[in-house]
Amino acid sequence: MSQRSHPLLVFLALATGGFAIGTTEFGTMSLLPNITRGLGIDESTASHLISAYALGVVVGAPLITVIAARVSRKPLLVCLMLVFALGNGLSAIAPSYGWMLLFRFASGLPHGAYFGLASLMAASIVRPNRRTQAVGYVMLGLTLATIVGVPAATWIGDLVGWRWGYWVVAGIALAAAILVTLFAPFERARSDAHPLRELSALARPNVWLTLSIGAVGFGGIFSVYTYLTTTLQHVTHLSAMWIPLVVAVFGVGMTVGNIVVPRFADRAQMPTAGAMIVWSAISLALFPLAAPYAWAITLDVFCIGLSVAVAAILQTRLMDVAGDAQNLAAALNHVAFNAANALGPLLAGLVLSMGYGLVSTGLVGAGLSCGGLVMWAITFAYDKREAGRAIAVPAH
Repeated sequence: MSQRSHPLLVFLALATGGFAIGTTEFGTMSLLPNITRGLGIDESTASHLISAYALGVVVGAPLITVIAARVSRKPLLVCLMLVFALGNGLSAIAPSYGWMLLFRFASGLPHGAYFGLASLMAASIVRPNRRTQAVGYVMLGLTLATIVGVPAATWIGDLVGWRWGYWVVAGIALAAAILVTLFAPFERARSDAHPLRELSALARPNVWLTLSIGAVGFGGIFSVYTYLTTTLQHVTHLSAMWIPLVVAVFGVGMTVGNIVVPRFADRAQMPTAGAMIVWSAISLALFPLAAPYAWAITLDVFCIGLSVAVAAILQTRLMDVAGDAQNLAAALNHVAFNAANALGPLLAGLVLSMGYGLVSTGLVGAGLSCGGLVMWAITFAYDKREAGRAIAVPAH
């Protein structure tokens, strides 16, 4: 059945896994107050659960990809979703903070490997000039999670307890595993696949340069998103009823970006990436001016969300520059974004602790986006130099 599946069914199956991952990744932030009360810990201690998940992503992405180099993508994707479902199911029954910390780490292990392999599979079933669009469709699961999944998990958590939020995620992950089993195409692993071949990606300068664009530039978005609810409360002075809607607008921006921007990236990859980073820097720089006004901050939040589309562009670029080590390179893309997820809030928090006010998170974000633009410029120059060298080499 999977061999004849329409590409849209394959995208749906893969995106469902992304929906589950996005719901637990962003939903934990919303469930933290309930988790704090339920486990009898303070908010600062509870925040380590988010860090534990991110650490799981960082450890799991390269480790799983290298160890499973000789495993076909379809069964590996199914196994990753089953492990993800198990990790969230265990999180739902964690008897103490220590166990919860361990289960959140375990839940993060499949994250990067899943997205990397899902992106490669999606790109493999379309024409070469539509690869970024295919990756964008997979990412739609993650973006839709911020609009539908996170509010739903939060609502369920408030209604019947935070543990049920994780049961919901586990159920979605099981559904994703079933859909991938039914619709994803099966392709045998390459006969010459080997862990050392995957590790060869680490010897390619262009892989590191591409990862650095996301690790630095993407941090700006997280510096604002982390403190968005607090800013809406204390600067914009929105009522509690409107705040979730503005936060959801960020997800709408992400969704629109992942549908529209890849169409341009498939024609001009690096120029589109550069344009989106500039868009991000401008949107973040305008954040302090927009923050006092409800209509202005809503529009600005949409624009910031739109710039998340650079993730799909960088994912496709890694396919181009990784040579025979695409699995590891694709998984490392999500390690880079989790590094950005740590860097942005860290720098924004330092600035806030110095007394500069909540709107300063936008300026921190704009600075990080400018840093990402510098890395983009270095990468673009490297491409030009390598292309020049290739032309200069005489044909044999």
